[in-house]
Amino acid sequence: MKKTYVAKKEDIKRVWYLVDAKDKILGRVAAKVASILRGKHKAIFTPHIDTGDAVIVINAAQIRLSGRKTKQKVYRRYSGYPGGLREVSFEKMFKNKPTTVFKLAVRRMLPKGSLSHDMLKKLKIYADDKHTQKAQNPQVLEV
Repeated sequence: MKKTYVAKKEDIKRVWYLVDAKDKILGRVAAKVASILRGKHKAIFTPHIDTGDAVIVINAAQIRLSGRKTKQKVYRRYSGYPGGLREVSFEKMFKNKPTTVFKLAVRRMLPKGSLSHDMLKKLKIYADDKHTQKAQNPQVLEV
């Protein structure tokens, strides 16, 4: 009889990855980063346990979108009150907060709940090519 493997805390070894998002498509980079944060690239992947690695994303301000999404994409949030729908265009949000655009893309690809909050804590995003995680010796990951 085969048994299902469940990862234990002592089995999980965290690795830091460095992703350069310069001139890459937002959705493709975000999908790869979300997969690494979740731990799907590991043989010990367990859906209800955070087995993922940490990711540093640099040059988030130079990311691209395909097609006409730069003009058409809109970020919406709703307060729950009448008339509480707020809309911000991609161009405006990207100009003001390029790191938030990338974080939202990754966050929406992760499963909902407290597990995704723990995964997002392992994501560091920088608008330019300087980062403060040099002590973690991140491995360069090509996307």
